[in-house]
Amino acid sequence: MTVLVFLDPAFPAGRIVDAGTPALLATDQGVTRGDGIFESLLAVNGQPRKVDAHFARLAGSAHAMDLAIPGKEAWLAAMTTAVTAFTSAEPAVLDGHTTTNVVLKLIVTRGPDGAPTPTAWVQASALSPALAEQRAKGLDVIFLDRGYDSTISERAPWLLLGAKTLSYAVNMAALRHAHQQGADDVIFTSSDGKVLEGPTSSVLLAHITDDGGVPVKRLITPNLDSGILPGTTQGALFAAAQEAGWELGYGPVEPADLLDADAVWLISSLRLLAPVNTIDGLEIGTAEVRARLSAELSALLSTTH
Repeated sequence: MTVLVFLDPAFPAGRIVDAGTPALLATDQGVTRGDGIFESLLAVNGQPRKVDAHFARLAGSAHAMDLAIPGKEAWLAAMTTAVTAFTSAEPAVLDGHTTTNVVLKLIVTRGPDGAPTPTAWVQASALSPALAEQRAKGLDVIFLDRGYDSTISERAPWLLLGAKTLSYAVNMAALRHAHQQGADDVIFTSSDGKVLEGPTSSVLLAHITDDGGVPVKRLITPNLDSGILPGTTQGALFAAAQEAGWELGYGPVEPADLLDADAVWLISSLRLLAPVNTIDGLEIGTAEVRARLSAELSALLSTTH
């Protein structure tokens, strides 16, 4: 089941449309050119998570695209309408338990050529059970060259590397390539040998060292100036981990750093924290350490909002 709620000034709470009936013009530039932006977030027991971070990133993507978007209040009203309509009809399932958790997508396109305002809507749908399986079993991933060096974002901002646009064909092609190689997912690298991100996730790694019998836990992610999308869930986890005594680090990260790590994860708003078992066939750390650290960080992540 999918619920669609269009943001429409004539409907302050949003306008619900039948998801089985065409609702978007075939000439919309989001369809014909991928000219638009989106955000995906999870509503837990009816409450959207990390709303401010997602709105901030949506606004950043809109600025990069020179795209005017509706204000926060209009989005919140439409999100409430979408969650209410979805949960009243079909409770979602998360980790094997019936809940009111819902996947929300906030989508904006430039509309048809010459449109005075963008087209914007909220989509509500169920969370895929495959995401819980990935968290539980972990992932086998491969490195793929993204084809850009790590400084290209500063030299060519029109490439929109730090924006969450609708132009996801390359990301989906990368995932299909990984599946053809027998892998679950991808970690992109730059042409100058830096770790970037996954097609739909941020990359984290952990190093545990001993300081006179006291374990020192360090959590690291690639630096944002390499042209990667700022991860809302990564940011929330970093804040919680710092409060719990973890040291934090921001790249540059190289592939050898991941292969040498005690644990590596792909993290996103919907999948949350999924451990990486192998990269290019090489095991990362040990199963026992991956499981222990994943449990600790997942518990911290569950406290974030």
